[in-house]
Amino acid sequence: MSELRDARRIVVKVGSALVAGEDGADAAWLTAFAADLARCRARGQDVLVVSSGAVALGRRRLKMGRRTLTLPEKQACAAAGQSALMRAWEEALEPHGIAAAQVLLTRDDTEVRRRWLNGHATLATLLGLGVVPVINENDTVVTEEIRYGDNDRLAARVAQMVRADVLVLLSDIDGFYTADPRRDLSARRLDRIERLTPEIEAMAGGANAGAGVGTGGMATKLAAARIAQSAGCATIITLGRRPAPLAALEAGEAATVIAPAGTPAAAYKAWIAGSLAPAGELVVDDGAARAITAGKSLLAAGLRGVRGRFGKGDAVAVVSEAGREIARGLARYDSPDALRICGLKSEAIEGALGFTSGPVIHADDLALLESRAPA
Repeated sequence: MSELRDARRIVVKVGSALVAGEDGADAAWLTAFAADLARCRARGQDVLVVSSGAVALGRRRLKMGRRTLTLPEKQACAAAGQSALMRAWEEALEPHGIAAAQVLLTRDDTEVRRRWLNGHATLATLLGLGVVPVINENDTVVTEEIRYGDNDRLAARVAQMVRADVLVLLSDIDGFYTADPRRDLSARRLDRIERLTPEIEAMAGGANAGAGVGTGGMATKLAAARIAQSAGCATIITLGRRPAPLAALEAGEAATVIAPAGTPAAAYKAWIAGSLAPAGELVVDDGAARAITAGKSLLAAGLRGVRGRFGKGDAVAVVSEAGREIARGLARYDSPDALRICGLKSEAIEGALGFTSGPVIHADDLALLESRAPA
């Protein structure tokens, strides 16, 4: 499957039924899956895992049985089970020389701008260090009002945050069907979905509602796919209950691919350009304007002025000295610090501020607005 084989960055969602066995973590499945991840890593792909299982493992550790749990009991089980979940992942990945890092998120971490930036920076740093982030919802503190409710949506938000190329949702069924194949023998699996139409969504909310591990079955998987699609990320729904599901996909095993809308980079730049209101302006000289137009970062040396008040990570407009808006981007310095480093060479920034965050705006966080009329 080319979507998986050619991906630069992959997010895989692993459900509780795959991770948790009868007496604890399913070591056999995790061991085989870790080899699957190691193979992807060996060919240069970044891999992030969104893993359920803390509540299931904690329930067993605390001997809570199979009864319905209250929210405080779920939080207690999550607290008891999260360490067991991470130990299981560490033991599976360690033979391959891969370190795992625990990342616990709440909905605010992917929806509140400053916290999103912190999460993005942490995950980017971990990937740069060759670590596999193992991500879960922070069930020990989250309340019903602010929780994701399922790790399919969390995985999609993570894919959006790290600009992944592919989101893989491991399910208990080998794709998306026109009806529930366990009840309707005429149900047909869709190999590829280009658009998430009302007709497709009706299939998920009806006959497919019980298909798939998790709290919402296929309906939640399509909701996750919609998030990923808007971020330029393809979604693959496939059977997880096999030793190496990613290798199986590449070997041609059944799955459903939900196509992305564009690329992650294009979706991210479109979001910067069209969805974020600038909190201020950075005035640049002609040399910096030419460099930005050529796809380069905005360096402090080309900065000539700062207007408005903004914080690190806020959207700002980049304007020429003649007043033409050239681009919009995410500032790596707040407005007082940006003002202090106007015109400085990169090596002088740390001396002026006591720290450096690199360029004023990195090229990855700049969206050109070439058609803007002069102000």
